[in-house]
This record gives sequence, C-alpha cells and structure tokens, in this order.
Amino acid sequence: ISIFSPGRINFIGEHTDYNDGYVLPAAINKGIICAIQKSKNNFSTIIALDDNKKHTFSIDEIKPIYNGGWKNYILGILFEIKKTRNLSSNFDLVFAGDIPSGAGLSSSAALENSVVYGLNKVFNLGFNKEEMVFISQRAEHNFVGVKCGIMDQYTSMFGKKNKALFLDCRAIQAKAIKINFKEYHILLINSNVKHNLSSSAYNDRRLVCEKVAELLQIKALRDTNEDNLSQIRDKISSTDYQKVLYVIQENNRVKQAFKALKNEDLHLFGKLLYESHYGLKHQYNVSCDELDFLVDEAQKSEFVIGARMMGGGFGGCTINLIQKSKTAAFKNKVLQSYQKKFGTTCSFYKVKLSQGTYLLNS
Repeated sequence: ISIFSPGRINFIGEHTDYNDGYVLPAAINKGIICAIQKSKNNFSTIIALDDNKKHTFSIDEIKPIYNGGWKNYILGILFEIKKTRNLSSNFDLVFAGDIPSGAGLSSSAALENSVVYGLNKVFNLGFNKEEMVFISQRAEHNFVGVKCGIMDQYTSMFGKKNKALFLDCRAIQAKAIKINFKEYHILLINSNVKHNLSSSAYNDRRLVCEKVAELLQIKALRDTNEDNLSQIRDKISSTDYQKVLYVIQENNRVKQAFKALKNEDLHLFGKLLYESHYGLKHQYNVSCDELDFLVDEAQKSEFVIGARMMGGGFGGCTINLIQKSKTAAFKNKVLQSYQKKFGTTCSFYKVKLSQGTYLLNS
C-alpha cells in the first residue's frame, strides 16, 4: 500500500504546543509518500529513495542508532507500536518526499505519520488516528531525543484542505477554519540554514518553561498570565522571564489571530505574525541572522502584510503573506539582497493547504 503524509506550516503559535497552549497550523501539499508491504524475509528493509540509503533490521531487535537520522524516526515508531501490538512479520518500506529537510515544515512528523498509518493498515493493528499521532510523538521523544509538542504530528494527520486548524494542545481538539486570503497568498522563504531540533536549545527551552510552571504551581504555562508571572520575577533570571513572557503573549496572539481570520481581517492577522517574530527573536531567542534579515525585507515591502520565522528556530523558513501580483518582483529583490548579505542563496515555495495523512492506494 502507499500513503501520503503532508508536512505542515504554522501560521502562529510557536513553542506554545509543549506548554499546553494554542497553535494555528495547516497541512500543506508537500509531504512524504511511503509504500509498505509484508516481507517474506526474516528481516525488514527500509529505503530512503531520495538519499539512496538502505537499512535492514529485524523487528525483534529494535534499538536507537547513534546519529541514525531518519532511521530512528521509523525504528521509534516500531518500538512504540510493539508496546501494545504484535507485528506478524517483517516488512519492506520505501519512502520519498518533496519537503525540504530542516526547513521547519515537519518532514519528520510526515515520515512518522506515513509509517504508523501504513503499518496500521498492512498489519490491521486497529489504531485510530489520534492514537497514531501519539505514537509518532513518543517515537520522537524516545528514539530521536526531541521533546516535541503534539502540533506537527496532529496537523500532518488531521489537516483539512484549504483550512487551518485552531488547535488546543491540552484538549487535543481542533476547530478547522476556512482561509480566505483574498488577493494575498502564502510564500515560504527557506533561509537554507539547517537546524537540528535535537540540539540542546529546543529541550533547554522546554525545561525553562516546565521549571517556571512548577514555580508558579501550575500544570503548564497556558494556565498563567503576565500578572502572575510578574510576582515571581525576582525568583528567575531575566532571560527566563522573557522566555515565559513570550509564551504567555504568543498564546494570546494565537487566539487573536483565529478571530482575525474569522473576521477576514488580514491586516491584523499580518501584524500578529510580525509581533510573533519579534518575540521569537528578542524574548525566546530562537531566531538567527538569516531569518531576521528575511523578515526585515518583508517588513520593508508594502506588499507583504505579515511575516515571521516558522518552526523550532535557528534556521528553516519564514512564512510571508504577500500580494499575489507582486510576488515575482519581491522574490527577485530578496534573492539579490540575501545573496549579497550572506553569500548564499535562499529558496521560495508556494504551498496550498492540504488534507492530512491518507491512503493513496491499497
């Protein structure tokens, strides 16, 4: 069988998901295609077609591989499945995709979801979509070492065509909202700076959030506000204070952005994107020179009404809301100025909002 699992963009709500907060993502028409069948061999074979790499193993012996990259995402899924289900045989799996790796478009969640969805079908494991989302998340926690929130896996699995998801990451419930960007559309600009989320920075920030939540005697940062935070200001460092303040403010921005989209107030929506980037740069400290440069270029243009860095940080893409008719001229200008500034090139992607993980054939 073959499965398509999409990547995702996130309009707003960065680093709020692991704080039980709100996010506003959407699945996109770039993703991973994965084909799976039962194997007659006493070993399993997985092939990454784009890299022309192969890995063989037995389903009876699954353990993380040091610096294993994509292999650990797949092995992690198997490890989680085997906690509650028996796999009746080994299998063969091949995957390929058009999500640029390290661009903040969740190629990892797309891969995880395509694998768990495919194995669920091939071996009749009986998982529902929500259970599969949690298997994907735990695989990333336990085998890859990234303590990610639920947003990426949920969006990739449950995305809706032409809609964004206003997702409550505590209740794991989403309201789909139809998007009408009128004369604007989404343009992603890839800084082509690669990030690696399992680098300590991501997990460090999560730790800060958990530590402050404990100090405030709450379950997660979504349960507090700026007034409560100010009462413990002298008990935490100023950098930690700013990080937590960012999360509180970003949660509020997501709620405002959802209302702005409902009211088709695109200029308010765009303004919130710029504010989100400011917070990620100055408070949460997860941006980088290349991303800041791209957002500055967007802000200088009267045709871009909102932009921000997207994803875990330290590289990847910016998301821009730009007037359709002015896109070509803007791309030209940015390409030249980026090359002049950094001596390297940036890439552009137009994306459409897509359906979540689905079966291509059986």
